[in-house]
Amino acid sequence: MRDLTKNFVNDIVIIGAGIVGLATAYTLKKKHPGLRISIVEKESGIATHQTGHNSGVIHSGLYYKPGSLKATNCIRGYQMLVNFARENEIPFELCGKVVVATKQEQVPLMETLFQRGVRNGLRGMKRLTVEELREYEPHVNGVAGIHVPQTGIIDYSVVAGKMAQLFQEKGGEIHLGNKVNSIIPKEKYSIIETSEQSIETKLVVNCAGLYSDKVAAFTEQKMNVKIIPFRGEYFDLVPDKQHLVKNLIYPVPDPNFPFLGVHFTRMINGGVEAGPNAVLAFRREGYKKLDVDWPELKETLAWPGFQKVAAKYWKTGMGEMYRSFSKAAFTKALQGLIPEIQASDLIPGGAGVRAQACDKKGGLIDDFLIMENKYAINVCNAPSPAATSSLSIGEILSERVLKRFPDPVAS
Repeated sequence: MRDLTKNFVNDIVIIGAGIVGLATAYTLKKKHPGLRISIVEKESGIATHQTGHNSGVIHSGLYYKPGSLKATNCIRGYQMLVNFARENEIPFELCGKVVVATKQEQVPLMETLFQRGVRNGLRGMKRLTVEELREYEPHVNGVAGIHVPQTGIIDYSVVAGKMAQLFQEKGGEIHLGNKVNSIIPKEKYSIIETSEQSIETKLVVNCAGLYSDKVAAFTEQKMNVKIIPFRGEYFDLVPDKQHLVKNLIYPVPDPNFPFLGVHFTRMINGGVEAGPNAVLAFRREGYKKLDVDWPELKETLAWPGFQKVAAKYWKTGMGEMYRSFSKAAFTKALQGLIPEIQASDLIPGGAGVRAQACDKKGGLIDDFLIMENKYAINVCNAPSPAATSSLSIGEILSERVLKRFPDPVAS
């Protein structure tokens, strides 16, 4: 094992080279180039998990509770992301989306959503009649809708790559292939033991995504949340049916379930995705149906909070699982939005795994969750819209970090 602790002490080590970790590192280096910052990442490349499997939507902030971290960071992060993309010539498009009520009983929920968007500061939203809905999306089925002009599309892997480049150009280091095995807190610093080396640091910033709870447990005495992995599976529309979707089409979401339901997304690099469903993944990085890690699955099933979630949402969960194994059922769900869609129009697409924090009482944490102690700042829940919000989250984390380094140039 190569030991770097004798000759080099980091001010900050960020664990995880996904978009939140990279945005935090980039922001810190931009604010204070004198800080000695390293990123450690267990994979051989950056942005390989949630960031690299992202659907590429620039979220507007429509769905989130006013005043929540999700709402404030999404709204601010949206503009920061757009500015970052423009400054660095990263392709993006603010194409807008429609949210569709397919049944009359969904209209009151849609109106609540509209009012939430207004409270979150969205301007230019428009209620749509059936006729107006068809003007935006001619093939959609619905009784009413909302047009949200702020929503856009981008490739978050490209964004993450640019953040990594700029961070390294400012003197930051990224250590790939370094799985964190333990963090040993000392009085004035911590020792991070990875699969390749030992690294001393004054502060740990945990942006480990799907393993954020595991990393947090190294420095947090009591962990009352656990990451539950949910896989989202997509189909792609065949080329000759992509004309059925002009931009983005979303259903009215179930307010009691932390997922948006199957929808259609035009991609910045071409093509149209349909999905996702939301099923329990049998391993934290389980992108395929039969990916299983038995110890991880056993740990998930034994978590009291998950057992309560399963008891509450078992009907919904069974429906999602059925759609996972039945293309016909998945097609039927999509036909609720676009009746012309047929099973033959769909080809298997990608999948992503969402790191969803769950507390012991069965609460699926709805907001971003950041936990702090003497040794570390732990980002323990950062699902969607974390990619859209990444630069804003990086700003919040950098502010918290810099409170601990009053004179960073001299540190």
